[in-house]
Amino acid sequence: MTSSGFDINKKSLNISDLSGTANPLGMPASVRHALADNRRVLQSQGDPACCALRRSLSVFECVPENRIACGNGGDDMLFRLTDACKPKKAVIYTPCSGVYRAALEECGCEIMEIALNPDRDFGLTSDAADFIYPGTDMVIIGNPCDPTGGVVSLYTLLAIAKKCEKTDTIMVCDERFMQFVYRSERYSANSILNSNIVIIKSFDEIFATAGLPMGYAVFGDESLAEKVRESGKRAIVSGAAQAAGIAAARDDEFVRLSRRFISLERKKLAVQLTRLGLPVLPSKANFLMFRCELPLDEMLRKRGIVIKKCGRELGLSDDYFRVAVGTIDENKQLVSAIERIFTKKI
Repeated sequence: MTSSGFDINKKSLNISDLSGTANPLGMPASVRHALADNRRVLQSQGDPACCALRRSLSVFECVPENRIACGNGGDDMLFRLTDACKPKKAVIYTPCSGVYRAALEECGCEIMEIALNPDRDFGLTSDAADFIYPGTDMVIIGNPCDPTGGVVSLYTLLAIAKKCEKTDTIMVCDERFMQFVYRSERYSANSILNSNIVIIKSFDEIFATAGLPMGYAVFGDESLAEKVRESGKRAIVSGAAQAAGIAAARDDEFVRLSRRFISLERKKLAVQLTRLGLPVLPSKANFLMFRCELPLDEMLRKRGIVIKKCGRELGLSDDYFRVAVGTIDENKQLVSAIERIFTKKI
């Protein structure tokens, strides 16, 4: 049991779901207490402008609150952004989350998909800037990338940012998994924020608040932030989600604890999967992606473990799988089950 009230050795349930991306430590006490102490917010529709939440996020992110917009999770923020900007041409780098295409297609955008090199672990390099031309309205970058878990260097981000300035392109950095990354300041676009950059963030993953989705975006351009806030197609962030977000923005200790735990368990899990013969991609997020010719998702499901098949993600075939870093027991259970499958033991 840790000082924050989390048992990182807790036993798994009958079904171990490692297909998602939520923090295995679960929702922190700070968020649970904020909800329990403010029961009225559970029945509140919420402030449409998210004023109190944006004030808390302003302190958390060290940016003026008028350069922050809030939504119902990271996916919702992407849809709000594309709805407000209505890009006609956009660039995405694959593999990436299918939500990028969905958000762009909803506004009738023409999409250029740039396939990254699997021999380089699908890593994004400064050459990515070469595919951004005048007339490109938006480029979306996952950092860390879902589903690979790889991060983009600041050198590469800066090269892309400079090209976007020249072409007047909105550069969207999806950083919803960045809080899991050790020394995240080395990779976050926060340090190069300019008027063309939008950073998508979320508390759903790190604070395990998927039931109370709360995402937000940090903008370099105040007028674009206001435009996204006024975009009226999306639902209001609930009062409970806003209260959870305010509490989460104050809980630095839980983020540090989570980073240490995820970093240690991810490294251990990667080594164990590699020893079983699975090619595991380098990751700094709270999940790992690997390749396996067997229908491993179906075989593990029969043993009470759920992992994600990545064939639906842009740029990947059905022999790629993503597995979340779970609790200590869940990770052991996963490795043991795969070992039994490979050795044909029941």
